[in-house]
Amino acid sequence: MRRLILSLGILIGLAAPAAAEMELSIYSGWQTLPHSRISGKLPNGGGSYDELVGWEGKPFTMPPYYGARATWWRSDTLGFGVEYTHTKAYADDSTQKALGFDRLEFTDGHNVLTANVMRRWPERWGKVTPYVGGGLGIAFPHVDADHVSGSDTYGFQVTGPAMRLTAGASYPISDRFSVFGEYQFTYSANEGTFDDGGTFKTDIKTNALNVGISLNF
Repeated sequence: MRRLILSLGILIGLAAPAAAEMELSIYSGWQTLPHSRISGKLPNGGGSYDELVGWEGKPFTMPPYYGARATWWRSDTLGFGVEYTHTKAYADDSTQKALGFDRLEFTDGHNVLTANVMRRWPERWGKVTPYVGGGLGIAFPHVDADHVSGSDTYGFQVTGPAMRLTAGASYPISDRFSVFGEYQFTYSANEGTFDDGGTFKTDIKTNALNVGISLNF
């Protein structure tokens, strides 16, 4: 994981000239997840399963939903960067009961790391700057699953590829700081394991409305 993060940072650094504008952003907001299927093998020889999950995001409960990104603007309009998002996914009670889980969640969190390409239109509407972006990377959720068979899974796993799409607008509040609002979509294809022989496979999609602040230098 450390090598992958370092490699992404080096690639972005090579793409950005020394004179490029740097923008560091942090955000939080309202995050939801549509239903998806989860399948695999239950722990301790419990057999195969395939269920529709009603995921919940609970963005304002601890630990909260949040994200951060760094963007190197190579010109007034084109930028490259890296972004980390701490999304969350709780399986609904009916799915947990059907599969024999007391707890099934990715809540610390369902982490997504991507390398991004960004496009902006400076001061398109007065001082408002709209922007769009997209990125590719990986998902590395913290899997927290407690099964009635005695299996207790608790830890980070690298589970598969991920992508994100973003559209928003920023507004300067000083020479160096700006505020922004945006819509963001993430998708990840996840395959992982439960302790004592279990496995899971599921696609996680999130929709988020973010608000945040950026430092430009």
